[in-house]
Amino acid sequence: MLYGFVSGGVETDAALHDNRRAFREYGFVPRVLNDVSQRDYSTELLGKNYAAPFGIPPLGTAALCAYRGDIVLGRAAATMNVPMILSAASVIKLEDVKREAPTAWYQAYLAGDPLHIEPLVDRVVAAGYETLVVTADVPVQANRENNLRVGYRLPLTITPRVTWDAITHPAWLFGTWMRTLLKYGMPHFENFDAKRGPPVLSRDLMRKIGKRDQLAWSHIELIRRRWKGKLVIKGLIAPQDVRIARECGVDGVIVSNHGGRQLDCAISPLRTLPEIASEARGMAVMFDGGVRRGTDVLKALALGAHFVFIGRPMLFAAVAEGERGVQHALKLLQAEIDRDMALLGIRRLAEIGPAHIRCLGIQ
Repeated sequence: MLYGFVSGGVETDAALHDNRRAFREYGFVPRVLNDVSQRDYSTELLGKNYAAPFGIPPLGTAALCAYRGDIVLGRAAATMNVPMILSAASVIKLEDVKREAPTAWYQAYLAGDPLHIEPLVDRVVAAGYETLVVTADVPVQANRENNLRVGYRLPLTITPRVTWDAITHPAWLFGTWMRTLLKYGMPHFENFDAKRGPPVLSRDLMRKIGKRDQLAWSHIELIRRRWKGKLVIKGLIAPQDVRIARECGVDGVIVSNHGGRQLDCAISPLRTLPEIASEARGMAVMFDGGVRRGTDVLKALALGAHFVFIGRPMLFAAVAEGERGVQHALKLLQAEIDRDMALLGIRRLAEIGPAHIRCLGIQ
């Protein structure tokens, strides 16, 4: 059930598949006989120096998939000196994650209501977060038919099928679910609002999360006035929206179609990335969607991104081997990027650009 929820997209999975297809449509143009012996893939982003040009995006319900999943992801990211974004859909308090993972950012799902927005912003400030990410592409719940097929729903419902699924996965049942219940009690959605949210089994869950279809740019302006840290908008694909974000005083954008999990047939963000990069004019441009290898990271950078986020593989690593597994996955990406930079003929990430890449026209 949980694997289906994480791995699936929406409706026909067209957006999910286009994220990978877009990467396959580009190839590299390497340069040779350059001295590439002193390679450096460290990156500056939003005033911070990171060890690599990638991080971990918000992953909802991570702690239902891996024991203390958000803390596992955050601690691994902090150890490797890359950012991790805590999801509002976490079942671990944002204050607890910040103590364990001091480099974490916080991502919010916001209802279009200042009475809910302002107290949450104040809570994030009090917790010590320096970067706030507002997700903009979830005005309504998506039609995730895959969730219905695998038995996943919110609120979580204990059906005979789900019971059998849990019994036949004892490592998860005892190592994640029962261990969490015994040590921390029934998981709640802790961070949607300024106060503790409902338990994951609550029938009242969706009502308490609040309506997001009223969220508008005026609310971003409100947040900008109240939030003194770095402000990032996640879920943009259209270059026009990047211009509006810049006019609102946003510090950066994450170009994303939500991993193919919201609007079916939404194009891959890679396809509009060059236009967005030209529209950003000083804003940080980050990318999310379909990244699986070091070559994917470098393709996104060549098309105008400053930074890249990799989601599902990191959560799978957390499930497989906890914090050590996430560190291993991050090290694999670092090694691939280091090797690929040498083969491309570059020593610094600032050297990569449109001259190193060509569209192959594959359909």
